Amino acid sequence: MPSTTFSRRTLFAGTAATAMHCLVCRASEESPKRNKICAFVKFIQSLNSDQMAETVAELGFDGIEATIRGGGQVLPEHVEDGLPKLVEALKKHGLEITIMASNVNRVDQPHTEKVLRTAASLGVKRYRMAYYRYDPDRPVLKQLDELRPVIKDLVALNRELGISAVYQNHAGAGLVGCTIWDLHYLMKDYPVSDIGLAYDIRHATVEGGLAWPLHFNLMRPHLAAVYFKDFVWEGRRVKNVPLGTGQIDPAFYGLLKKSKFDGPISLHVEYLPDGGLEKNIDALKKDVTTLKASLAS
Repeated sequence: MPSTTFSRRTLFAGTAATAMHCLVCRASEESPKRNKICAFVKFIQSLNSDQMAETVAELGFDGIEATIRGGGQVLPEHVEDGLPKLVEALKKHGLEITIMASNVNRVDQPHTEKVLRTAASLGVKRYRMAYYRYDPDRPVLKQLDELRPVIKDLVALNRELGISAVYQNHAGAGLVGCTIWDLHYLMKDYPVSDIGLAYDIRHATVEGGLAWPLHFNLMRPHLAAVYFKDFVWEGRRVKNVPLGTGQIDPAFYGLLKKSKFDGPISLHVEYLPDGGLEKNIDALKKDVTTLKASLAS
């Protein structure tokens, strides 16, 4: 008959293993989850899928904000062929499409369902919407009310497919989202799993001036992603500059950390639109180094 007694060594080993497991669990609960950092690839999208994946991996990103839209690396009409190839190339280097920049902002557009259905089937979790625009000759609130059923239909499709939308706030008086309060009006009835904000600190600072912390506070419950880029004022005009050299308040990094936001961060390099591949790749390398250092400080 087998003995039911444990040796002192066995008991000690089991107790130690249990204690270690508890310590690991406690550490994982107390340690903040690291944000995934992706590269917006607009200005290096001429690379083929394999070149893109290898380049982005070498730069130290977790994934990309892919341009699956008109003029992008994969055109909407070719999404069923081009997107799987891009996803597969990224996977070989341990990368993902963290965000898919799209033309989508309503369900009745050509290619909308095909693009979203293909993306969702490949494991893409979120897509960036195209912008809505204001008619300056019509009342703003009336236009927002007209957008509410458009959003509702899009949310219904998102739920069906298991994908979520993000909408980026953007500077410019003609764009819905320039004030951020308008996005709260459109998003307040939905969870982030349906639709959320891609909070762009550059555009929030341009439009919000000193009020950007208030806007961040307002939209924190709807925060789905954070976008980083920088700018300076040249008279009345805005000029994009390398991250950390412009008007973006360094206090945002602390506020972001305090918020415990653990979603994706997208780095946008947009100050070398005509710089070509080599210069834009080098700019991504420098700016992601700045970004990671600032997030860790």
